[in-house]
Amino acid sequence: MMRTLMISDIHGCQEPFDRLLQEIGYDSARDQLVLLGDYIDRGPRSKEVVERVMELVDRHGAVALRGNHDQRLVDLIRKDEAHIRKKFMEHGGRQTINSYFDVLSAEMNEEALLKAVDFIKANYGHHIEFLESLPYYYEDDSHICVHAGLNPLYSEWKKQPAHDFMYIKNDFIRNKTNVNKKVVFGHTRAVEIHGKSDIWFQDDKIGIDGGCAYGMQLNCLIFEDGAYTTRAILNHGSTVGT
Repeated sequence: MMRTLMISDIHGCQEPFDRLLQEIGYDSARDQLVLLGDYIDRGPRSKEVVERVMELVDRHGAVALRGNHDQRLVDLIRKDEAHIRKKFMEHGGRQTINSYFDVLSAEMNEEALLKAVDFIKANYGHHIEFLESLPYYYEDDSHICVHAGLNPLYSEWKKQPAHDFMYIKNDFIRNKTNVNKKVVFGHTRAVEIHGKSDIWFQDDKIGIDGGCAYGMQLNCLIFEDGAYTTRAILNHGSTVGT
């Protein structure tokens, strides 16, 4: 493998994702693609993104990690609990439901949501099985890739709670890590950290969430021969990079 390509928080933005892979010249014969979770919610084509990610993993050896939004969809389907349905809908779930089961916005009530859940169970159970099988981290010689971050309270980071891998924010971002590799993460939009959507670099960590589903950009961190470059597809179609 010559390059490691790291992308996070696609959030249903299938077209920018496909354009980004084309722009960077992704070739699974020489590239290791690592996707850091949150394939669904907020963007318009969550179902299609999950299908694309499944193809990339199954046929091209890509690594896909589990994000908190992916877990929310698993919980929605697996658990018949009103508070889970409420949380799912509050965080961009309406767009995911519509990508699987077309429901008019005016009809998106509890009854319609339950119908959609039954439809997804019956027709896309393999998507749910895929998402709930995804690991929480990926480690290579130079990086630890996670969706959200590492809890600095755990000296043995692999033993931190699953929730931290998917949800941690400030406790990770504001403190030094306990590891000797770069931690690459998504979950927290780069614009929240340093005021812009470009990838955020620190000595011990790199934040790559460009906020694509918020009208910003989808970032790719490229690691090759010990050096980093970046590419980003703006949500309206332009390309930026170094």
